[in-house]
Amino acid sequence: MISAEISSLTALLLGFSANLISSLVVVRMIYHLASKRRDYVFTFMLVSTSVFFLCTLLSGVEIEMGFALGLFAIFSIIRYRTDAIPIREMSYLFIVITLSVINALAPQAIGEEGLSREFVWGIIAVANVGIWGLAFVLERLWFVKHLTTKIVIYDRVDLIKVGRRAELKQDLEERTGVDIHSIEIGKLDLLRDTAVIRVHFYEDLQPDHFEDNSA
Repeated sequence: MISAEISSLTALLLGFSANLISSLVVVRMIYHLASKRRDYVFTFMLVSTSVFFLCTLLSGVEIEMGFALGLFAIFSIIRYRTDAIPIREMSYLFIVITLSVINALAPQAIGEEGLSREFVWGIIAVANVGIWGLAFVLERLWFVKHLTTKIVIYDRVDLIKVGRRAELKQDLEERTGVDIHSIEIGKLDLLRDTAVIRVHFYEDLQPDHFEDNSA
């Protein structure tokens, strides 16, 4: 009995270590090196660890449909009451959740489906490395330039006219210190002589832009 408990605890610790390393590869070595954002690193690592333990510890428990729907409702409420997460960050969140579920549940196929330990762990390794590789290729090789959008409250509405777009762009570049790719004119406030402008620029090519993402 004691040996079985020790074996289960050892398997849990090994699985947790493997999942932690897998998450660090994706979050720290791929995502953070490209985006330089620490806030999402904190979120991704905690979500990965939480999902891993949730799947591992509840894998042998039969959860009733009402309880499962209740959990889904709670997560939905939390999701819709928070700020919108960018698509790129949502993709990484889905990746870390996927890796955690794979690393937590796939090892249980050993013996249950008649599969050998070596084969199952080989499949898990292939899945992890495949996701790492694809994320690295898409992040660092194919889509090197990330188009970023910043909202600016602009006070020179006289430049927001047909034929003065070049002057508007030059003035915004001088004020923001970035090479602007494109501009979108939003809401105009003629009483205050201000306008809401969306400025698009390539963040990767301008590391010293006016918003610090390292916080």
